[in-house]
Amino acid sequence: MYKAVGSRGSRVSRVLWMLEELEQPYEFVEIKLRSPEAYALNPSGKVPILIDGELKITDSAAICVYLADKHSDRNMGADPGLAGRAEMDSWMHFAQSELEAPLWNKLRHRFLLPKELRVDVGPAVAHDFASEVKALDRRLGDKPFALGNRFSAVDVLLGDMGGWARAGRFPIESDRVNAYFDRVLQRPARARAQANGGAFT
Repeated sequence: MYKAVGSRGSRVSRVLWMLEELEQPYEFVEIKLRSPEAYALNPSGKVPILIDGELKITDSAAICVYLADKHSDRNMGADPGLAGRAEMDSWMHFAQSELEAPLWNKLRHRFLLPKELRVDVGPAVAHDFASEVKALDRRLGDKPFALGNRFSAVDVLLGDMGGWARAGRFPIESDRVNAYFDRVLQRPARARAQANGGAFT
């Protein structure tokens, strides 16, 4: 059985969602960011962490890719071949380094950084996020999901970020992106993951 380690309301939400989509048994182990328990599993003290036997995997995107590859029969990973892997990697890097960056920056300055280091990044992150929503709109085009006609690990990551953006009241000025977020966020597996500890707080 997998162990999904993290804190409620964190990026562990996408790991739990992925496990629910794959219909894999797991235990959610709740620990805090940069706690002694977290440092024992990850040198950075960050969560989430997936434990699969002796293997410990960090970073939510890497965990979702690992699970998709391990359970390839569920068709949530890359399309076959080098081009398929490149397409999936490109989406994953866009999701984490571009779309998520403004969300993370706002969170850091609102809650995580020492108070003396916090500044008002609201206008800057709103501008950056609006730009990345336009990029997501163009990347999606008329496809129902990131990789085409099938739901994949990419959609778990993007959908989780969409839920985060909506919870943080980031405007999403794109009918296509809003329809996409509606489509992926309504999946039953996400509701089960939220009930098991993956809900935003």
